[in-house]
Amino acid sequence: MTNERDKRLITENGVAARVAAIVEPVIEDLGFNLVRVRVTGANGCTVQIMAERPDGTMSVSDCETVSRAISPVLDLEDPIDTAYYLEISSPGIDRPLVRESDFARWTGYDAKIEMAVPLEGRKRFRGFLRGVENGKLVVELPDVKEGLDPIARLPLTDLGEAHLVLTDDLIRESLRRGTAPTTDDLDEDTDVVDAPDEPQNPSNDA
Repeated sequence: MTNERDKRLITENGVAARVAAIVEPVIEDLGFNLVRVRVTGANGCTVQIMAERPDGTMSVSDCETVSRAISPVLDLEDPIDTAYYLEISSPGIDRPLVRESDFARWTGYDAKIEMAVPLEGRKRFRGFLRGVENGKLVVELPDVKEGLDPIARLPLTDLGEAHLVLTDDLIRESLRRGTAPTTDDLDEDTDVVDAPDEPQNPSNDA
């Protein structure tokens, strides 16, 4: 189970937050980490739940395990008042970064960060992760004008969204670590393994 220090720094709002609150304890009891929940209008309504093992891996079989565990809980709690499709996926290569351990694990790699609270009037940053110091994410900014500090220190509590940038180096490292999708996985770095929730729409009998 995730320890208190490594709880997610970047969390959801609205309906996605309600879903996350329901499924996260179940997912953690299985030995996985919840990465992200998104509720979109795809196919009417789609609930996308992204999870992984503590080492960053997530197989199709793992996705199926998570799906079987959370589907009945979602049916019971009923956080969404419409029929929806449930998708369980791995984070993919250009993965979201949501925990302090994520930033540590991917130190040295290129990332995009958007602040929930602007830092000196700036919300968006892109640069190389250099770890966490004193509650702040350290990012080395490329191509900084002469005389300006190339290091940004972003308060972890003010982060809004962060994810890795897809590069050749990242692909090679993901393959080495075994966190990249294999040929057994589905398209676009996503393992969608759950059938749609049974539609609640009335039938259109003639």
